[in-house]
This record gives sequence, structure tokens and C-alpha cells, in this order.
Amino acid sequence: MSIITCWMEAVDVFERMDFYNCEPSVLSYNSIMNILVDYGHHDQVHKVYLRMRDKGISPDVYTFTIRIKSFCKTGRPHAALRLLNNMSSQGCEVNDVAYCTVVGGFYDGHYLLDAYELFNQMLELGIFPAIATFNKLMHVLCKKGQVKESEKLLSKVLKKGFCPNLYTVNIFIQGLCRKGAVNRAVSMLESMNKEGLIPDVVTYNTLICGLCKGNKVAQAEGYLHKMVNEGLQPDAFTYNSIIHGYCKMGMMPNADKILGDAIFKGFVPDEFTYCALITGLCQDNLVDRAVSVFNEAQGKGLKPTVILYNTLIKGLSKQGLVLQALELMGEMLGKGCIPDTWTYNLIIDGLCKMGCVSDATNLLNDAIAKGYIPDIFTFNTLLDGYCKQLKMENALELLNSMLSHGVLPDVITYNTLLNGLCKVAKSEDVMETFKMMLEKGCVPNLITYSILVESLCKSRKVNEALDLLEEIGKKGLVLDTVSFSTVINGLCNIKDLDRAYDLFKRMKQEYNILWRTSTFNIMINGFSEKLNIEMAEKLFHQMGNEECCSADDYTYRVMIDGFCKVWRIDSAYKFLMEMIDKGFVPSLTTFGRVINCLCVQDKVPESVRIVHMMVRNGIVPEVVDTIFEADKRAVAAPKIVVEDLLKKGCITYYAYELLYDGVRDKRLQKKKHSSHPEHRPGKVSHHVDNV
Repeated sequence: MSIITCWMEAVDVFERMDFYNCEPSVLSYNSIMNILVDYGHHDQVHKVYLRMRDKGISPDVYTFTIRIKSFCKTGRPHAALRLLNNMSSQGCEVNDVAYCTVVGGFYDGHYLLDAYELFNQMLELGIFPAIATFNKLMHVLCKKGQVKESEKLLSKVLKKGFCPNLYTVNIFIQGLCRKGAVNRAVSMLESMNKEGLIPDVVTYNTLICGLCKGNKVAQAEGYLHKMVNEGLQPDAFTYNSIIHGYCKMGMMPNADKILGDAIFKGFVPDEFTYCALITGLCQDNLVDRAVSVFNEAQGKGLKPTVILYNTLIKGLSKQGLVLQALELMGEMLGKGCIPDTWTYNLIIDGLCKMGCVSDATNLLNDAIAKGYIPDIFTFNTLLDGYCKQLKMENALELLNSMLSHGVLPDVITYNTLLNGLCKVAKSEDVMETFKMMLEKGCVPNLITYSILVESLCKSRKVNEALDLLEEIGKKGLVLDTVSFSTVINGLCNIKDLDRAYDLFKRMKQEYNILWRTSTFNIMINGFSEKLNIEMAEKLFHQMGNEECCSADDYTYRVMIDGFCKVWRIDSAYKFLMEMIDKGFVPSLTTFGRVINCLCVQDKVPESVRIVHMMVRNGIVPEVVDTIFEADKRAVAAPKIVVEDLLKKGCITYYAYELLYDGVRDKRLQKKKHSSHPEHRPGKVSHHVDNV
């Protein structure tokens, strides 16, 4: 007979007592009220209590405690407190259980100060919690992650002479481990030894599990040896925790050693053990060994479950071995193990990552025909696959299929679809899909709005993007760097640098959002393209003084390109040297622009130095035919250097071409100057343009 049937029969018997003129006692009323509280029928509790009062039966301390528990479970701790305060006037002496129940109710409702004050009041009244009552309160608090509050209460009772038992310490160690405070849990274990409390298997298992979750597996293994030395017998949980920890960290030899020692001591590997080993081996690209372990498990009599199959299928799919994973799924069916949603999702995800989205869709259709019910993850995976391939028609069809199967799209679904539509520049479809999202009751998040902002900027509707940015702030969403950078970039693209720079400043001053390197790069590039290199240079230096900002290779490329455009060749050369000193490797285009400009200004030695740098940085493109058209005397110096490098096999003719083009353009510019003195050098060689 099930538990549900039992309590329903108990209620039925209670109801029939009145029919048989059998008056229930206060104990009967308390029992039935307690059952109703435990099964969540709190409205019935009050009805039973009123019936009890109508029958003239006086409630006792247990009646009040049960009603207090009901109030606390329904989130009404203040009502529970009023009932607690009325107990004395009803002739009932308040006990520790009633107090601790209300304290726990206050903690559940996050009324931390009320809870602490009530606990103090209890102690001041001389009501001291029994060890079992106190442990129950501590367990409730630690389970909810309120370890600090439980520590405060423990500290309070310790000062009153309270002696915790092993169960108390185990509760705290478990609470600390759940919060990730493993070092404090270790300290508590050490202090309990000093207090004369001897840890048991539960204590060590809790600590070992916490250490393994925190990737401190070697330390966990140390406690394994310690518990053995203290005469305690490790169980499957102990060994599996450490084996799983080593596998997760990719330390398979250590996992194998622990497993070997455990088997020698009588441990029989279970499903959890094999799943951990298979996962670890697949992470280390040891797929063949993972398959061997899987077969070994079956050979040792372990009946493979869907969990074991899914673990290997996941490992195979992550390694791109989706065909092998499909074969394994076929094997599952042959052995009477029915694939579940996770099985299909793993293979569909693997196929999509390989770009085989159509195959993944076919697999889904076959699965649906067999009665498989896809979930939100299934559809989101396929949708992401189609959007990455920019097959938006297929993606929209899939959305309709999703709705027809009764699966409601979530914010991830819509964000994926919106992002795909934005990439193919279908701004109208983006807005239509967004409207659909709102109509379906799906709440947009910051990512949604960021995609909308990007879409508007791409279609040059920057004013609308600015309005949307303001709207995002009003909705209480925390604006981020990406949203602002997108709009700033949009303003730069339409050459509205004044508003772009104004928004750039407001970003930090008004919205308190830190600038990032990418944000600076957008503004620097905008000013550089508009030939306002002075402003670009100002921002470059400002960037170095900002937190979380530093110039990257793109910043230097933009600055060098800008200097070359306005013929500030010395600055371009200086920034190129600085770029190389900081460990960035300039592109062939960047080298070419600077070489060309240096040669035009008759700075051949600097050009030669750059050629040497190109060689050192491995910039050696394929050989290109060189045509000598210039006066050999004009190119004699660089020619000697480059030809020397050519003989040594260090460089190709292409580097020479860069020098040669620069000198040739210089000669052409001189000729133009002689006929048009007002003309400013500005021609860049065709070779550099075509790089």
C-alpha cells in the first residue's frame, strides 16, 4: 500500500469516527492535523482545529506546534509568532520545538533579524533547545544555504554550554561544502577532533565530496587514507567521489590507481563508476579506451542502462564521432534499452555541430514518428544549427513545427532566431519576430534587446536604436558595453562622430558602464577614417589610463593606417615599433603601408629595417615576379640588402617589391611636384592596395 493511500485512509477513518459516535481525543486531532500539514492540506488543518474547539476539546502544546508549523510552511511566520505568544494565555507552556519552528519560519521568509531576535528571546526565557530540535533547525538553515545564520545560532548556544554532537558537526560540514567553503569545512573537522568528537563515514564522505567538487581531489584522497587509518571502511560513495574528481580533472592514471586499490579491497564498480571513467577518457580523447570500459562493464555483468549509454554517446558526439554514436543508439534498441530525450538531444547536438543540420532534422522526424516527444532543447539545438548556416527559411519552418508539437519557445529560441535574422540583414523580419515573441508572452532579456539594437544599426536606423537603448534602461535591465558599443559603431558608420563621442562619454559618466578596448577601437577607427587623427591619438592615450583597457593589435593597425593617411610617417613608424615591442605581429598590409610611405619620403634605411622585421616575424609571402622599371641607382641600397637576404633564402621578392614601389612612387611624386608644386604626396602603390 502506498503512503498516499495510507494517509487518505487515516483521514477517512477520522471522518467516520463521528458517524460511529466515537469522539476523537486531542491525540487523534493532533495526529490528523499533523498528517494534513505534512501533505500540504493547510486549509483543512484549520477546519479540523475549529471542529476540535467546537467539540470542547482544549488544544495542547502539540496542537499549537502543529498549527505553528502549518503557518510557517505557508509563508506566514508572523501569524505563527502571534500563535506562539498566545500559547501561555491558552494554558499551554511554550517549548523549544514551538520556538525553533517559528525561528525556522522566519529564516524561510528571509526575516533574518526577526529570527535571530526570537532565538535570543527563547534563550533569555531559559528555554534551551534539545539537541534533536536544534539539529533540525540547523539542517533546515544549511539546506537553504544560510550557513552564516546557522553559525551565529551555534555560537550563541555554545556560550550557554550547549554541547553539539556528531550529527550537528556533519550538518555544518555539509552546509559549508554546499556553499563551496571547503577550507572552513576542513577547519571544522580539525576542531571537532580537538573537542573529542570522532568523525564517521558520513563526515569524511561529505568532506571528500566537497573537496572533489572544488577540484581538490589530491586532498580528498588524503582524507580517504586517513579514514582507513582510523578504522573506517570507505563505501561506494567515497570511491566514486574521488574517481569522478580525478576523471573530471583529466587525471586518468590517478583515477585508475584509486579504482585498482578499491577493487583490491572488495569494491565493485557500479554504473556511477563506469560513467565517470567513460566521461574522463572521452575528455582526454581516449575514445577507444572509453568504448573498452563500456564493454568491460557489460562483461562484468553490469546491465547497461540508458544513463550508461548516454554517457558514451555524449563522449562520442563531443569528439565528432556522431556516426559511431548513432550505431551505439541502434545497439541500445537491440538490447531493449529505449533511448530517451537526452539520447536524441546528444546526437542531434553532435550532428548540428558538424554542420549536418538536415541529417539532424531527419533524425528528429524519424524519432517523432516512433513516438519520441522532443523538448525545448531539441528544437533550440536545431534552430541554432540552421541560424549558424544562415538558413533562415528552415529556421522559421522549425519554429512553426515547434509550436505545432506544443513546445513553447523560450527566450533562447527567440534570441537565436533574432540573431540569425540580424546576420542576414532582415531587419523587418527581426521586428516581426520580436512582436511575435511579446504576443506569446515570452519576456525579452538584455541579449534580445542587444540584437534589436544591432539590427537597427545595421539598417542605419540609429535614432531608433538610441530610443531603444533608453527604453532598455527604463525596463530595469542593466545596460552593458555591447549595447552601447553597437550604437556608437552605428553612429560612426553614418559619420555622426559628434553624437557617437557624446554617447561614448555618457556611457561612463551617466550610466556608469566601464569602457572596454572594443569601445575605444570603434571611436578611434571612426576619427581615423575621418582623418581626425589628433582626436584618435587623444583617445589612444586615454585608453591606457582606463581600467580594463589596453591597446590591442587592431588599435595599433587603425592608428598606423590613420597616420599614413595624413602623412605623419614618423608617428606611423613609431607606433609600428611600439606595436612590435608589445608582442603584436603587424599584418602584411600594415608593413606595406608604412614601407610605402617611408620610401615616398626618402626614408629608405627605415624601410630596410622594416623588411628585416618582416623576416623575423615570419612575414614571407609567396614569390611574386618583380619588374624593374626604376633607376637602379635609386634602389641600389635597399636592393643590396634584399638580394643578400634572397641569397640566404630568408625572404622573397615581395619584400623587395614593397621597397621598390615606395621608391618608384617617390620619384613619380617628385616629377609631379616639379610640374605641380601645390600637389601633396598621397599615392599608395598598387601592390600595397592589392595586398
